Amino acid sequence: MNQKNSLGLDSCFKDLDDPLALFTIWLAEAEKKEINDPNALSLATTNNKNEPSVRMVLLKGLSKKGFVFYTNLNSPKSSDLKKNPKAEMCFHWKSLQRQIRIFGNINQVSDEEADTYFNSRPYKSRIGAWASDQSKVMNKREEFLKKIDEFKKKYKDKNNLPRPKHWSGWCLNPLSIEFWVGDQYRIHERLKYSKVSNNWKKEILYP
Repeated sequence: MNQKNSLGLDSCFKDLDDPLALFTIWLAEAEKKEINDPNALSLATTNNKNEPSVRMVLLKGLSKKGFVFYTNLNSPKSSDLKKNPKAEMCFHWKSLQRQIRIFGNINQVSDEEADTYFNSRPYKSRIGAWASDQSKVMNKREEFLKKIDEFKKKYKDKNNLPRPKHWSGWCLNPLSIEFWVGDQYRIHERLKYSKVSNNWKKEILYP
């Protein structure tokens, strides 16, 4: 029989007032179980026509400010966020039967933060950021490979490769975070944290 927390939920929900602390625990457990990219998440945005769009990105930073990912600032997701700076993230770890949804406001990270992360990336990934016109139509794959070669010639020094101005990060500052644990009979367990002033309110949700 599974142990329960003070709310009657599975003990994996803990008894924490800070959802970021619980997220950190769950992510660490996912890193031990998920074969590939435990930091992968689906990111949902809307454009100026209120048309939704969703895609997978990788979480690359977490602090009290929020959840950070990096991308091309000319990409559709960035265009959406510039017009409507609200988004939702969803992590799903099938190996653990757990899911986390995060909704909030989003803003661009500082140049210093973007530079630090960019310089930590592999050389080929940094070159790719220069060469890719993300989501734009290309005539042939060869034209992209040619651009990669051109930027490799331009930036031969792997330790002196500047960050493109069109490449940076976004930080989602959470307003609500929902933790979900699956059940084989679909009697799932859900715990939602909602931001009220500077505090977090906890609520149990029906499956």
